Amino acid sequence: MKILVTGSNGLLGQKLTELLEKDPSVTLIATARGKSVLPITKGEFHSLDITDGNAVDEVFARTKPDVVINTAAMTQVDQCETDRDACWKANVTSVENLMKACAQHNVHMVHVSTDFIFDGTRGPLDENEKPNPVNYYGESKLAAEEVVKKSKTGWSILRTVLVFGITRDMSRSNIVLWVKNSLEQGKSIQVVNDQWRTPTLAEDLAQGCYLAAKKKATGIYNISGKDFLTPYDIAVATADYFKLDKSLINATDSTKFTQPAKRPPRTGFIIEKARTDLSYEPRSFAEGLAVLESQL
Repeated sequence: MKILVTGSNGLLGQKLTELLEKDPSVTLIATARGKSVLPITKGEFHSLDITDGNAVDEVFARTKPDVVINTAAMTQVDQCETDRDACWKANVTSVENLMKACAQHNVHMVHVSTDFIFDGTRGPLDENEKPNPVNYYGESKLAAEEVVKKSKTGWSILRTVLVFGITRDMSRSNIVLWVKNSLEQGKSIQVVNDQWRTPTLAEDLAQGCYLAAKKKATGIYNISGKDFLTPYDIAVATADYFKLDKSLINATDSTKFTQPAKRPPRTGFIIEKARTDLSYEPRSFAEGLAVLESQL
């Protein structure tokens, strides 16, 4: 099976690339803007800007994938709010290009989406929850889902929540690394306790993508962690795990922060469908921290 990965330089893209290279039945086609961050030992790499429809079609025609896993997106929520044109191009136009190529070349699409398509009035949520985004990032990701759903070729949409992990180049931080680094430097931090999520280890999300791709699963799946936590809970658990001073962590609420984009207060996912259909089983948050520690 030939699997093409978009955004292979990102956190999820890197974990997925490493996972797919271990499977002898998979031929990996890694793609990203610029050069590859990871050495591609089994498979091939193509520099690709998925906002360019002609470039997408050219790479599809040349590589002839069976499945595409689309991990590429603009995910900086506040930046999406303030630069809406760039957000739409990265998150919607790119998906239109990919789906057009998938239809033309009969390719199955595995598309990664987000809990931010919901308004956060309740949670955890199952796959039947009605979307109602409260920020532009969520609007763009919901629009991308609609593009995928209209496709005449096979597709699966994998929604995820608050992904954490370590990349080879450490170009982006996440809540766990931010807490760990801040406390190691003796900095006092303010962390909200009025938002709820099911934080997802990047390796687990990669596993969910891999399982959906191998089965050419159809439909929408929630792929996240299994622990329902606030960012404050995450910070305290991180401090406890790495034996850092948790007295530096101060609980606060989201009204104390001024951000361009509104956040949904309560999301998190019920993952029973993915467990049943895909045999997906994520690690606990503590087990995720152990994976992260082993890579530091």
